[in-house]
Amino acid sequence: MSVYVYAITSSECHPQLDDLHGVGEETPPLRTVTEGALQAVVSDAPEDLRAKRRDLSAHHEVQERLLSERAVLPMRFGLTAADDDAVRAALSEHADLYSERLAELEGRVEFNLKASEDEGALLRQVIEESDEVRRLNEATRGGGGTYEERLALGELVAQEVGARQDSLAAEVTEALRPCASAESEGGATSEYFLNVSFLVERGRVLEFTSAAEKLAERYGPDIGLRLRGPLPPYSFV
Repeated sequence: MSVYVYAITSSECHPQLDDLHGVGEETPPLRTVTEGALQAVVSDAPEDLRAKRRDLSAHHEVQERLLSERAVLPMRFGLTAADDDAVRAALSEHADLYSERLAELEGRVEFNLKASEDEGALLRQVIEESDEVRRLNEATRGGGGTYEERLALGELVAQEVGARQDSLAAEVTEALRPCASAESEGGATSEYFLNVSFLVERGRVLEFTSAAEKLAERYGPDIGLRLRGPLPPYSFV
């Protein structure tokens, strides 16, 4: 039977896993596969694995339990190997790389920050700050104006919105950067103009979260900052 791989950690880590279970309908027990200074936490892999909420939660809970003990290299959901021997072979082949990454991540956790902006407030801000947007907006109000003016208004608003959000994203990231060891951009989406993860030393978690709270107070309700963490360092492995 193939095995499902949750994470890699140091063989010196001895987490309590008896109260957790693996992914799949049968909720298989967890076990470790050790090779030298490294170990992988695995379970028997289900035959028909799907990204159900129950299984995603089980996957994440194992990684969080490991993170509470030592540094961890979290595997993506759905990663399997042929058997325990294949896992040992991978640990042996990449031992130097895995050990190096674990050492870099020791004592550090991930925080993910997403930022969004109220669309109405954003458009009002753009109109207030741009004479040309304001002129075109007045000219095309109520369906008036020429096609060229309506097209120009849409293009100009898009440019102004993009520039404003790029500036805000840089400002937010710059404010939190001094509290973090590293950062990883996740890419903007239609919902969030900023999606960035920070690697933070455990001893600086309070400093980091306090800085994020101050930013949220500073920007007010029109800018939504969503902070998640501490998390296993998904974005840094």
